[in-house]
Amino acid sequence: VQLQASGGGLVQPGGSLRLSCAASGRFYSINRMGWYRQAPGKQRELVASIISGGFTNYADSVKGRFTISTDNAKNTLSLQMSSLKPEDTALYYCNFNGRYTYVSALSDYWGQGTQVTVSS
Repeated sequence: VQLQASGGGLVQPGGSLRLSCAASGRFYSINRMGWYRQAPGKQRELVASIISGGFTNYADSVKGRFTISTDNAKNTLSLQMSSLKPEDTALYYCNFNGRYTYVSALSDYWGQGTQVTVSS
C-alpha cells in the first residue's frame, strides 16, 4: 500500500492550505492517522493526529489553526491549515498506523511528504 500526500505549496503568512493524503488501498484496520512535519535541521514532529472515534490531538503550536479530518472510509486524511506562519514551513508527511490486511502486523505507513513554504 502507498500513501500519496498532496496539497503543499508556497503561501503568504496568514494564508491557508489544505493537505490531503490518499491510500492506494483499503486498510483492514487503522489505529491512528496523523500528520508530521520536518523543517531543515530539525527533528520530525507530530502536527496532528486522529484516532478511532474521531478523537484528535494537536501540537500546541498549531492548535486553533489546523484541523485534521478523515473520510468515512478512512482512505483519505486531510489537514486544513489556516493563519499560516513562516515557522510552519516544513516537509509534511502523512502517517497511517494500522493493519493493511487481517494477517498484517501493526505497522506505520508513510507518505512521501509534501512541501509547505510560508513566506512573503
